[in-house]
Amino acid sequence: MIASVGRAGSHHRSANAGRIRATFVALFAAAALLLPVAAEAVSYPDSMASTGDSITRAYNTGFFPYTDNAAGSWSTGTNTSVASHYRRLLALNPAIQGKNYNYARSGARMVDLNGQLTTVASRHVDYVTVLMGGNDVCTSSPATMTSVADFNSQFTLAMDNFTRSSPNTRVYVASIPRVLRLWSTLKNNGTARFVWSLFGVCQSMLKNPLSTAAADVARRTAVDEREQAFNGVLESVCATHPHCLFDGNATFNYAFSTADISTRDYFHPSLTGQKNLAAGTWAVGFWGP
Repeated sequence: MIASVGRAGSHHRSANAGRIRATFVALFAAAALLLPVAAEAVSYPDSMASTGDSITRAYNTGFFPYTDNAAGSWSTGTNTSVASHYRRLLALNPAIQGKNYNYARSGARMVDLNGQLTTVASRHVDYVTVLMGGNDVCTSSPATMTSVADFNSQFTLAMDNFTRSSPNTRVYVASIPRVLRLWSTLKNNGTARFVWSLFGVCQSMLKNPLSTAAADVARRTAVDEREQAFNGVLESVCATHPHCLFDGNATFNYAFSTADISTRDYFHPSLTGQKNLAAGTWAVGFWGP
């Protein structure tokens, strides 16, 4: 009887040990399956570039007025107060240090993006930002704005060519900041109105800023609708490329204030605006928030 009990107890212990081993094997297998996902989630670029126009050049934010200030850029800038995408990535991956290239150009329009991205492709960077289209909206009049069809074909060409040349580069596409909000924020500022008129700033939207005439109201509406159509193009074209991410109109929808706008030209982002642009785009980017 004692021997039988001993054999039964031994059998019970052996069964328990087997179940424990099976549990550990299952847990180990599950953990192994999760490892590649975790590794991908914390993969940061070793190099980056920016493309676009004067916004990405941080125009009019430096010591010398009416000049570019690439250090203040929301994307590849080095100014610590801005906390650009580059500075945030540097904190996560020191290997990116010094490999931040700004190929944006003040005054650029979507037709220029193909050339900018061609230059980026020659650098073989891991990550590139695109913020382009402000100068396709902001022109001398609605008649001189880029057509939606041309904007579409130009962006498609640039993205197709870049993807063929640099298929594994992550591309982050920011929506165009809402020009209608710029008008509504500063239209009652006399200095802003004077500067807009004197320098012919974005007259497609900012001409006759206090007018409530039907023609002026319709003009502003038409410009705003064109900008929304442009952002729709950015989203739809980006969606056809596996390594492209659109910001979901976060930049367009951002409710910027007077603090975000330069007091030199009352048009471009101030350093505060660059900082908020960096934070807002990062939050909905590849590695945010």
